[in-house]
Amino acid sequence: MKFFIDTANLAQIKEANDLGILDGVTTNPSLMAKEGIKGEQAIMNHYKTIAELVDGDVSAEVISTDFDGMVAEGKKLAAIRPNIVVKVPMIKDGVKALKWFSDNNIKTNCTLVFSAGQAILAAKAGANYVSPFIGRIDDGGWDGVQLIEQIAGIYTIQGFETEILAASIRNPLHIIKCAEAGADVCTCPLDSILGLLKHPLTDIGLAKFLADAKGVK
Repeated sequence: MKFFIDTANLAQIKEANDLGILDGVTTNPSLMAKEGIKGEQAIMNHYKTIAELVDGDVSAEVISTDFDGMVAEGKKLAAIRPNIVVKVPMIKDGVKALKWFSDNNIKTNCTLVFSAGQAILAAKAGANYVSPFIGRIDDGGWDGVQLIEQIAGIYTIQGFETEILAASIRNPLHIIKCAEAGADVCTCPLDSILGLLKHPLTDIGLAKFLADAKGVK
């Protein structure tokens, strides 16, 4: 399973990259605003900086909701660097845009997916990634990881090549469950990735090893 970091913070991206396990980045206008990056040119420049920091795919989101607007924005975003992936919302014109981008060799990530039916449409339209928001599904009283498993089963049966990118990750357990359910990619905050490092028995064992090492010097 690939690890993407979900942020626009350059320091966090560099820290995750330095771990040696980072495969890509996802971000959006909300995350950009959180870092104080506003205005079209500033956002475009920041996408370029992020895409230069990592070797893997970087999802850059369109903000238009009509077909022509999404295509125009997507072409600009895709021109920034070869590893930019255009993130498109799961709406009717979004599906049309996914198909257009697919036909024109522009990689896409279909975002705001909350059902298997939506995931099927995204795959049929040629999306490279589909992003089910599992945390938000959990917030509504349903099981987000179960949706990942359902989509993975459908994609396997139907032979769809679209990668399942588990989004809206809230904790390290989400990452593990998504890996078990068949997600191809997991995108999450840095804290969730670093949380995988932690286990009390590791700390206890390391403390004992260090104490024993002092005794033999």
